[in-house]
Amino acid sequence: MTSPETSTPHPMTSAEELRKRALELQLVEMERSEKIKAREAKKHAEFVEDFFRKHIGEAERAVIKRLVMKAAADGKYEALIYSFPSTFCTDSGRAINNNLSGWQKTLQGKAKELLELFEEVARPQGYGLKAMVINFPDGMPGDVGFFLTWEPPVE
Repeated sequence: MTSPETSTPHPMTSAEELRKRALELQLVEMERSEKIKAREAKKHAEFVEDFFRKHIGEAERAVIKRLVMKAAADGKYEALIYSFPSTFCTDSGRAINNNLSGWQKTLQGKAKELLELFEEVARPQGYGLKAMVINFPDGMPGDVGFFLTWEPPVE
């Protein structure tokens, strides 16, 4: 049996070793963060490409129809059918946020196409369309939402 005076103490990890471990963990976290940022940037670039270069297809029309039918089944008179960054408007969403006449002229890409589709298909069937800024990150206009409405007329 060994006495406390003769036992060999467990060697303490050096401060240098602890600093090295901390740096290694920081590097791993930085690499993870960079991968996340790269993935987000890729998703954003794909969304921008889709918004400005592609057209509204049957799949998007089917999603809009489902959203409208679900809202109606829930007893609502409107449905959020599309949203996009306010920065995609030529005025960064200022006209929409302030409900100025002519806000429609600030639309681009799929938002403009969706408005044209609304005018051609939905308005003749009695629907309305509201555009509004739906969030304000850091106090600035964020996303614009398009709401298809079917409220009964006020008499």
